[in-house]
Amino acid sequence: MLNKKKQIYIIGTVGVPACYGGFESLVENMLDYTPEDIQYTVFCTSKKYKTRLDTYKGAKLIYLDRDANGKDSIFYDFESMKIAIKNNADIMLILGVSGCMFLPFIRRKFKGKIITNIDGLEWKRDKWNFLAKWLLHHSEKMAVKCSDIIIGDNKGITDYVKEAYNKDSVLIAYGGDHVSKIEDDSLYEKYPFCKNPYSVTVCRIEPENNIHKILKAFSQLPEQQLVMVGNWKNGEYGSELKEKYSKFSNIHLLDPIYESHVINWIRSNATIYIHGHSAGGTNPSLVEAMNLDLPIFAFDCIYNKATTDNKCLYWKNSEELISLFSNKENLENIAKEMKRIGQKEYSWKKIAEQYNSLY
Repeated sequence: MLNKKKQIYIIGTVGVPACYGGFESLVENMLDYTPEDIQYTVFCTSKKYKTRLDTYKGAKLIYLDRDANGKDSIFYDFESMKIAIKNNADIMLILGVSGCMFLPFIRRKFKGKIITNIDGLEWKRDKWNFLAKWLLHHSEKMAVKCSDIIIGDNKGITDYVKEAYNKDSVLIAYGGDHVSKIEDDSLYEKYPFCKNPYSVTVCRIEPENNIHKILKAFSQLPEQQLVMVGNWKNGEYGSELKEKYSKFSNIHLLDPIYESHVINWIRSNATIYIHGHSAGGTNPSLVEAMNLDLPIFAFDCIYNKATTDNKCLYWKNSEELISLFSNKENLENIAKEMKRIGQKEYSWKKIAEQYNSLY
């Protein structure tokens, strides 16, 4: 008689095939290394997929008519958990803490194991109001209290869990080796400014990503080109910055680009990657830049220093970022070191094997 496959339900992502986002990329790449004794089921939001597949890379897909992000994510996760219980899941793999406020209730009903990746301390982000921060912090507490295993994607996160909750957690980062250098001269027609050397930033346009500091620095560096890709129309912060800095001829502010070929071309042909994230743990765009063999100027915080093993260049404000451009002699060595660390620490095969070992 054949052994029954272990049923693992993945909760908390927009879904697969991945179109955007760190957790979505995690699931997308993790499915490539599924052991024979594992059966994944992935919850997807029907609001993002016109075509609904029954399976993808061997995983079963379940679609819910809710948003996976924003305030609706709380109920998206809760509904996913209830379905996992109903379908006799062996393990819930919860990515993010949105719905974890319900875990005390779920814990009484669910006989299997719960593994939660608490992401990047979402409650600390500036974009949330007091109530949202309180709810997210409460959900984080419930995640740590009620999960069998907690995953932190960065040493800064695992240290935080130990300090704040006196609980051990498992360190598993993100992979970044799914990206590669791309050459496509046809794209110069649409992006002619990429013919000259440029720095690049790709991120959500939010205060904790220090967009205002990066733009202020480049407004004072007219000889340095910057290409920045992000969701400028998502709020007052982004729209005001775009209006203010679009007038600078060396600053090119692009709306989100979802074609992976195009965004990887823009990133891989840059001369420097500017990373402004100050919140969260191991950021997917950072480890992707490392695997693209780019020298990196990263915001000076514990998460970025842990990810890059303290081997790139760091800045805290616009003035420090400006000063990094005055001496670029060591950029080639920094790029090689980023590539070495990226290949060693942030390969999807390694990340998937670490998840598989938990089950």
